[in-house]
Amino acid sequence: NNIPGCRAVFERWMEWEPEEQPWLTYIKFELRYKELDRARLIYERFVMVHPDVRNWIRFAKFEEGHGFINSGRKIYERAVEFFGEEHMDEKLFIAFAKFEENQKEHDRARVIYKYALDNMDKESCTELYKAYTIHEKKFGERAGIENVILSKRKFQYEEEIKENPMNYDAWFDYIRLVETEGNLDIIRETYERAISNVPPSSEKHYWRRYIYLWINYAVYEELEAEDFDRARQVYRAALELLPHKKFTFAKLWLLYAQFEIRQKQVETARRALGSALGKCAKAKLFRGYIDLEIQLREFTRCRTLYEKFLEFNPENVSTWMKFAELETLLGDVERSRAIYELAINQPKLDMPEILWKGYIDFETEQEETDRARELYRRLLDRTQHVKVWLSLAQFERQNDHEDRVVQARHVYEEANKALRPSREKEERLMLLEAWADFETEEGDEKSQAQVQDLMPRRVKKRRKIETEDGSDQGWEEYFDYIFPEDEAAKPNLKLLAMAKMWKKQKVTEDEPAEEETSSKDDSEERIPIVEESDKADIDEENPDADDQDIVNESSDDS
Repeated sequence: NNIPGCRAVFERWMEWEPEEQPWLTYIKFELRYKELDRARLIYERFVMVHPDVRNWIRFAKFEEGHGFINSGRKIYERAVEFFGEEHMDEKLFIAFAKFEENQKEHDRARVIYKYALDNMDKESCTELYKAYTIHEKKFGERAGIENVILSKRKFQYEEEIKENPMNYDAWFDYIRLVETEGNLDIIRETYERAISNVPPSSEKHYWRRYIYLWINYAVYEELEAEDFDRARQVYRAALELLPHKKFTFAKLWLLYAQFEIRQKQVETARRALGSALGKCAKAKLFRGYIDLEIQLREFTRCRTLYEKFLEFNPENVSTWMKFAELETLLGDVERSRAIYELAINQPKLDMPEILWKGYIDFETEQEETDRARELYRRLLDRTQHVKVWLSLAQFERQNDHEDRVVQARHVYEEANKALRPSREKEERLMLLEAWADFETEEGDEKSQAQVQDLMPRRVKKRRKIETEDGSDQGWEEYFDYIFPEDEAAKPNLKLLAMAKMWKKQKVTEDEPAEEETSSKDDSEERIPIVEESDKADIDEENPDADDQDIVNESSDDS
């Protein structure tokens, strides 16, 4: 129980500045004998010999644990000053904030968190963010919680941008986040940082996301900041940055022109679009410029632009049709007709069928039936496609004259004769089916029977399968159509009829009652199918040989 002697031993030991544990043992020794002042002095020496963050926190908790709140707060403040801004540690600030939180000083805790987050590196304050978030969720208001979340998201975006400055999606998200705060200077600074990351490559697909940073910047300056001069500068800077000789963005030119129109600078907008067409003409630029002049009711300028557009791309059917539609709306029918004539005489068009249809519809709307019929005939001189014939027949049927049914029937007959030499049997069948539907609605029994007599039979055939190298891959089955009008089909039809008749007779002998109904059903088929069991597989290369096989097999069976 020699307390002074023991204390003297500790003092001699501390002169050697030992490790942390002897210091803590000395402090506990003094606390056992309620010597708080002596323990406080030992802590003062201890944090200077071992100036670690955890030792400062032990010192502050010692004061807090014994009820010395102001002393504990001063120790935390001394620790923050001791480490300074160069050696800031998030553990110290978290402990300091929690100390204030225990004292119900939530505003003080909030200030500590914000000070640390504003002055520390973003990489070294992950736990600090979490602690701040928990604190605000417990004791903060809605605005405070949102600020914490915003700060955390800012940190995440900064990390993404730091890792890859060309990650434009991260820039977009970051800018949207900053815009919610409403600080104009910070928003502009963020936009400037984003647009400074110019794509290193001169290929257009690398610029597609980047150019929208400029567009959003200009739109923000116009609509949110309402700084129109600055918005104009942003548009012009973006246009100067683009390598127009390699590629351009028509959207950017059009947005700039529309901005100038909103500022009532029509001539400036026209000069911009004219410069765009001179540097890098594109179809989208022409269409946008024309739409602008239409809205301004400058139809003479529209005509000039359409002429330039057609010189730039005479193959575009849509341009020809819109030009003609404009003239029609202006009431100049002859000019519209002349445009259509020029269009259909072009040597090459991307969608000629749409152009012809538009021209025919135009003449129909003008109630020029003869001109429309003439256009159909001119189109049939170029192509014998079945859809053209069907359209002509429908046109004749819909005309308001007495002979419309006769004229339509005449078109079907003419089309059937015209398509007979072609190998497109599906088209011929399509025509006959449309003709049959027409006769069902408009004709009589006689005309319907005539069309039914023209219907083909569907037969199953075989053909060899050959690969690209000429090797044989066996046989495949397919369906073919045999038309009664074809002279070459008559022997085959006769042979098939004989084979089918023989089969029916044979089945009738075995089951006369059941097969009588089946035979009746077969006779009512519109397009009878000759199955493989009929032994009527006809080879394309040598149909006579297959017919001979059928005859021989029929003779053997009989």
